[in-house]
Amino acid sequence: MKKLIMSVAALSLLAACATDPYTGESKVSKTAWGTGIGAVAGAGIGALVGGEKGALIGAGIGAAGGAATGGYMDIQARRLRQELVGTGVQVQEMNGQVRLIMPSNITFATDSAVFQTSFNRVLDSVAKVIKEYNKTAVQIVGYTDNTGTVAYNNQLSLKRAQAVATYLQNRGVAANRLSVTGMGPNNPIASNATAAGREQNRRVEITLINLQ
Repeated sequence: MKKLIMSVAALSLLAACATDPYTGESKVSKTAWGTGIGAVAGAGIGALVGGEKGALIGAGIGAAGGAATGGYMDIQARRLRQELVGTGVQVQEMNGQVRLIMPSNITFATDSAVFQTSFNRVLDSVAKVIKEYNKTAVQIVGYTDNTGTVAYNNQLSLKRAQAVATYLQNRGVAANRLSVTGMGPNNPIASNATAAGREQNRRVEITLINLQ
């Protein structure tokens, strides 16, 4: 039985690998990875219920569910990239989540929680997609650089996250999907020793978490 489940795991994860036609690198798509993990989990549960036959049936059911979950986030990330091309927003996929990193040059002026004009258009595009794909939680986190006191920066970053949440809600995103956090100068993505680094650290991140 252990050998059977290990075989399912190996075959599923092997099937998840694909070669990027542009770079030649082996990559794992979210859909394929979800399929593989779902198959392994399904095989384990099926084995407990119905032996080897149950393991094979469970693998099939788990694979289908995993593919649906992975594919849902893949499609959403693709749509966001299409909508946000040329805006400067980074769209990242990690651990079954989609993260949008929005730099300060398109979001807020220094020491302000009022949008720059260009940010409205960016958030309109984000709202459009996340309303389409409504089976995700939307986590909004504000960040600052390390200039000023920690208490001030924590409050400023929270106000910025709240401003984003309010805008998305006004554009039709359900309030119960939204959560806000102000992280201040924590979790920098660049050095605060330079002006360029501080600019990168002043950002807003929106993380989409699959609820399926």
